[in-house]
Amino acid sequence: MRGVDVDRMHELDVSPAEARRLQDELAPKVDQGPALDLDRVRYVAGADVSTQGEMGYAAVVVLSFPDLSVVEVQGAEGELSFPYVSGLLAFREIPPVVQALRKVRTPVDAVIFDSQGIAHPRRMGLASHLGLFLDVPSVGCAKTRLCGVHDEPAVEKGSGEDLVHRGEVVGRVLRTRTNVSPVYVSVGDRIDLQSAAALTLACCPRYRLPEPTRQAHLASNRLRKGEAL
Repeated sequence: MRGVDVDRMHELDVSPAEARRLQDELAPKVDQGPALDLDRVRYVAGADVSTQGEMGYAAVVVLSFPDLSVVEVQGAEGELSFPYVSGLLAFREIPPVVQALRKVRTPVDAVIFDSQGIAHPRRMGLASHLGLFLDVPSVGCAKTRLCGVHDEPAVEKGSGEDLVHRGEVVGRVLRTRTNVSPVYVSVGDRIDLQSAAALTLACCPRYRLPEPTRQAHLASNRLRKGEAL
């Protein structure tokens, strides 16, 4: 049984100007809801990409939930044909991520991406862009802020503040460990922000990063080094 269905993607071989127009066209299609019932979540996938030169190494790791044990690891590598342009990273990294996602067989209930969702100047980070073509909710959990302003959350784990861009709440600045820098959580697609933040926090029992993307990061680095997944 396929775990993550990826619908037919649009053409990715476009110019930066065409890519921006496509982002503007896709952004209104993002579904910022409904709430995700964590009691019904059994498997969560994490996706990340490691790069070296013009090569991309994507990994998708599926964990059981809520115990967060690794149950499946898939990877894919390929040449990165789109240039590195701020705000257009999805066009560069989506191809290998899609290849890895299409190999997954575990029936996942959500995917967390090490990227932005709608916390993006055009509301179309990788987690939202690719999330539109998935059959499960997607969440963006980035290590750094791409846009917006926010108050500093309290130092305790679980504290958070709204990330606001142009008068719109686009994400949650979430403290996943006490006295450690927060992460930037945003809706990818098919989930609301409260659920996205709750899922992220539930996936952070020990580390700053949610375990699904932390494991995906480790796996993508192994793939880049030619090591076994």
